[in-house]
Amino acid sequence: MNITLPKPPDKERWGKMSFVEQMANISSEIGRTGKWKMKGNKDLAESAFIRALDLIDATISEGRRNTDGRNEMLGELCRARELFCQEYYSDNTAALIPSEKYFAAFAKAYAYSKMTK
Repeated sequence: MNITLPKPPDKERWGKMSFVEQMANISSEIGRTGKWKMKGNKDLAESAFIRALDLIDATISEGRRNTDGRNEMLGELCRARELFCQEYYSDNTAALIPSEKYFAAFAKAYAYSKMTK
């Protein structure tokens, strides 16, 4: 494998995003992870997987610092992270579909919020 590690998220910029926007960005990386895993490109899948975990971890970290209701979501996000990892390491190439669907809901919610502003 020849993996290029992704650049860590800019924590200051990440912290200024709403929770839904953060989750929408995570959705993009999870989608890329699934796409590259299904196509058999292990290097790109691994890179997207690492980036998704970095973004999830940044969101969890931000939730611990803020008091705007994010703490209630930490347990659910930690569980979603755990399931995403289990799905990624599964031999089934379609195993990531549940995580893709879960996070895609946030991407849709974020897109809708942008349309209604």
